[in-house]
Amino acid sequence: MIHSNKPHKNRCLLYNQGLMPYLDAHAWQRSLLNQRIHDPNLDDVLILLEHPPVYTLGQGANSDFLKFDIDPSAALRVNSGYDVHRVERGGEVTYHCPGQLVGYPILNLQRYQKDLHWYLRQLEEVLIRLLAVYKLQGERIPGFTGVWLQGRKVAAIGIKVSRWITMHGFALNVCPDMTGFERIVPCGISDKPVGSLAEWITNVTCEEVRFYLAQSFAEVFGVEVVESQPEKIFQIRTQESE
Repeated sequence: MIHSNKPHKNRCLLYNQGLMPYLDAHAWQRSLLNQRIHDPNLDDVLILLEHPPVYTLGQGANSDFLKFDIDPSAALRVNSGYDVHRVERGGEVTYHCPGQLVGYPILNLQRYQKDLHWYLRQLEEVLIRLLAVYKLQGERIPGFTGVWLQGRKVAAIGIKVSRWITMHGFALNVCPDMTGFERIVPCGISDKPVGSLAEWITNVTCEEVRFYLAQSFAEVFGVEVVESQPEKIFQIRTQESE
């Protein structure tokens, strides 16, 4: 159980998962979001996991930022030889792979502030405080969303909010194979390179970073983070397709 330094009003269930296919995680998020739309009294959730190699585009993302050919008629899955999905979050194209820690907060913003810009800045603050644990100074760049270290983008953020319930979230490059980023213009930003924590922290691992990230999340949002085990997550995609 992780407590914030602030007096907390809400619990947030922490689901620490390992490597999970993107579409499984996407269906899981949608299920959790829909449950909370129907019952706003349910606890908030923070999912932390990693994905096999996959590219995702936001709902309005420009496919020109992919450096390989795709089928423009495909709505969700794009046949390209790579695993690519267009989803309902904001933002441009990004890349997920093992060694990148992905966080999906499912929060009821009516408990916090009904302000999407505030929420984005809070997610950035979570990551900046995490970096401070390692005595690294994370930075914001005006006009952009995400977190940078010495001019290199180490964390991308893209969200979706329905009836003030959030899904999608952030991706922090901890120790991934960065070559997958060479096939895209990450987040549509061509003049600012991406980076990973491994460039600054020797032998850093996602397992280690998870703890500090959950701690930072508890502090920023003023919640009690309770590590929990989700129920029946692997039947979700099957149920949704029926």
